[in-house]
Amino acid sequence: MHRPPYLLWAAALFAYAFLYLPLIIVIVYSFNDSKLNAEWVGFTLDWYRKLADNNEMLQAAGNSLLIAFVASVVSTVLGTMAGIAMYRYKTRLLPVLVLTPIAIPEILMGVSLLIFFVLLNFTLGLLSVALAHIAFCIGFVAIVVRARLTGMDESLVEAARDCGATPWQAFRLVTLPLIMPGVIAGALMAFTLSIDDFVITFFTAGAGTVTLPLQIYSMIKIAVTPEVNAVSTLLMLLTLLLIVIASKVSPSLLRAS
Repeated sequence: MHRPPYLLWAAALFAYAFLYLPLIIVIVYSFNDSKLNAEWVGFTLDWYRKLADNNEMLQAAGNSLLIAFVASVVSTVLGTMAGIAMYRYKTRLLPVLVLTPIAIPEILMGVSLLIFFVLLNFTLGLLSVALAHIAFCIGFVAIVVRARLTGMDESLVEAARDCGATPWQAFRLVTLPLIMPGVIAGALMAFTLSIDDFVITFFTAGAGTVTLPLQIYSMIKIAVTPEVNAVSTLLMLLTLLLIVIASKVSPSLLRAS
């Protein structure tokens, strides 16, 4: 008779507590009726009301949403094509070109893009941030789409071609509907990664461009106020919601990651 793995359960509980207790503390203290986070005073929603009246924070949130939307749309189109190409053509170079931006450290990616924009004399701003986010989001979309293609029945495409469909018609009417859950999941993942990104955004944003992560960073340099906890809670909930939607749309997403 096997003994229960108490040590394994204890290690798992410790690991989950280490990961999630700080997040729970941030959420709880976003409702704290005190300007200091030293102790719990009482429950309040004032920090969320002040957050709604903070024009700088709203502008930063608007910039993040705009960049994330553009990056997710463009990277989904390009990443889908890259995923199909990696599936159809078994070359060694193509996966390296597509997946390298997500494998290298973010700080190296940010510095490289900054140098690239400077060499091109490209003005740093919302456009440079969006281009940078597109560059590293393409690989994530390509991974999900390729995983979806791996589980697709190729005989359906061959049957469509035998019935007289052109390659484009076979892709539009057969392949695309079958891989659509993976495409949607990749788009949601790209949106989540873009709206949360700090390091690459920090190097490519320029002086006058502020996104939500950059705004939060500028606020916590002074002190971690409940208002910072409030905006962090909202950003956390948005991210978790998109991850849950992505995992529901494409169950193979977690296996592909």
